[in-house]
Amino acid sequence: MVWRARGRGLVARSVSAVNDDVIRVHGLEKSFGRVRALDGLDLTVARGEVHAFLGPNGAGKSTTIRVLLGLLRPDAGHVELLGGDPWRDVVALHRRLAYVPGDVSLWPGMTGGQAIDLLGNLRGGLDERRRAHLLERFELDPTKRGRTYSKGNRQKVAIVAALASDVELLVLDEPTSGLDPLMEAVFQGEIAAERERGRTVLLSSHILSEAEALADRVSIIREGRVVESGTLATLRRRTRTTVRADLAGPPPATLEGLRAVRDAEVETRDGRSVLTGHVDGADLAAAAAELSRLDLISLTVAPPSLEDLFLRHYGSSS
Repeated sequence: MVWRARGRGLVARSVSAVNDDVIRVHGLEKSFGRVRALDGLDLTVARGEVHAFLGPNGAGKSTTIRVLLGLLRPDAGHVELLGGDPWRDVVALHRRLAYVPGDVSLWPGMTGGQAIDLLGNLRGGLDERRRAHLLERFELDPTKRGRTYSKGNRQKVAIVAALASDVELLVLDEPTSGLDPLMEAVFQGEIAAERERGRTVLLSSHILSEAEALADRVSIIREGRVVESGTLATLRRRTRTTVRADLAGPPPATLEGLRAVRDAEVETRDGRSVLTGHVDGADLAAAAAELSRLDLISLTVAPPSLEDLFLRHYGSSS
């Protein structure tokens, strides 16, 4: 059973068939007093993909995740998780998913290993071989008690418990908070392995390099709405590519012939010229043809990074 908003209420609707979307959210709204945290948010996560959910603090990422986990009830909108309703089916759904928050709290007197086992038993059980592998990879001593762990080691406990659990969906909300760069690299390798196994991952993060390395699709959230969503290749086609042409001589007398190259600038260095500019994705072939008519030494084309895509929505904000 899932719920569809009608006015300010939620109306039950049956699910007739299983589809390939593990998460389906449409028109999600949530306010806290006068503060609108979610303002008509749409989000779809397909089965077997790593989906990066990006935005700065306060954009609505954690509120969305709390709704998906059944910790908050939305004011309006349609929310479906693993074919069920996160609010009504919370116990059954939590046996099929694992969650890692950005700030993990552990039982002070319980060892890390005991915490991992407890969390695994609350879900679908643990893969013991995977558990042992992950403890080694993350260099985590499971015999120490929770009160002795640093923040990074508390994160490791939650990560190991999640990745070793027999679940369909991983919901990771800033999971590498507190990890050093070496452990961040280990985490990325293990998430890549989960993707190869066909596990679905929703990764909320503000670390753009992490999302760029792992994600099949990306959704960027701003002020409670998803403002951009798609594969990195699709999103890059909507953002201009940077080009650099090294010329063997003085700059051209005019740049009027470069109609496909926008914001073109020329700088002279040691008797040579360097031309830089931006090209829309659909105009790359035309730009290459125009630049080839110049006295080229080399041509460099740099596709937009995830950071460029992100700053497209946030770079001008104060």
